[in-house]
Amino acid sequence: MSSLDAGIDWERQRAFLAVMTEGSLSAAARRIGVAQPTVRRRIEALETEIGAPLFTRSPSGLLPTARAEALGEHVRTMALAAEAFARSASGEASDVAGRVRISASDVIAIEVLPPILADLARRHPALVIELSPSNRNEDMLRREADVAVRMVAPQQEALVARRIGAIALGLHAHPAYLKARGTPSSLEEIRSHTLIGVEHDTPILRALQAGGLPIRRDDFAFRSDSDLAQLAALRAGLGIGVCQVPLAARDGLVRLVPAGFGFDLETWVVCHEDLRSVARVRAVFDALVAGLREYVAGS
Repeated sequence: MSSLDAGIDWERQRAFLAVMTEGSLSAAARRIGVAQPTVRRRIEALETEIGAPLFTRSPSGLLPTARAEALGEHVRTMALAAEAFARSASGEASDVAGRVRISASDVIAIEVLPPILADLARRHPALVIELSPSNRNEDMLRREADVAVRMVAPQQEALVARRIGAIALGLHAHPAYLKARGTPSSLEEIRSHTLIGVEHDTPILRALQAGGLPIRRDDFAFRSDSDLAQLAALRAGLGIGVCQVPLAARDGLVRLVPAGFGFDLETWVVCHEDLRSVARVRAVFDALVAGLREYVAGS
């Protein structure tokens, strides 16, 4: 029987996945909490077992070979299953205790959820929350997350989904910017101002265009595909940009031409149907539904 027939050591696969994710031995070592030489030895042992190199060196770090790319998805699936198993085993199904992983967009995760989660933690101190800020919709069926906040209606079966409502978005600016540059009263006037927007074609840019603002990427004086960077620029008074209405109101930003431009983000809280009877997941699900509905009411 070959070593492959007997099974490859999981710690070697963890090291492989960490290098795939981080692009270097040192970063991979920090990710999994071991010494860099340990990661190197595990990768070398794995390459010996499969009989092929997994990475090549480049100026930007370690690049996966075609063989590594082919194996990577299998290891990611195993890692997700291991994480889901660990979360499931972290507490009794009937107790509001243990680990729950939440996925949400960057802005929702960082700007909206913390007060909701703080109140939840006060009521259930044995809960451990793992929060994943990401604009990528994580796969609930593969248990990449236990509960997710989605800005689109879920399409997958076997999911429990609760519609929260629509978060209004509009054009906003900081009072200091408007004091210096004046307050535009129409979309046409807004075009002559310093605009905050995206680097590439995105749904937000298409919504601006569809909403009556004939604008191109080159019209933005500040460009970033990061929603958090755009929000920081708005708060700093750099220019005019799109922001969630309740978030802008909290920060004292001024909404501009609300009758001329605006659109809504449908918002949902989602979990896998197999988890709805698990007390800790249900507690998190219900807290997010209640807290986000209160937030949406500020729209």
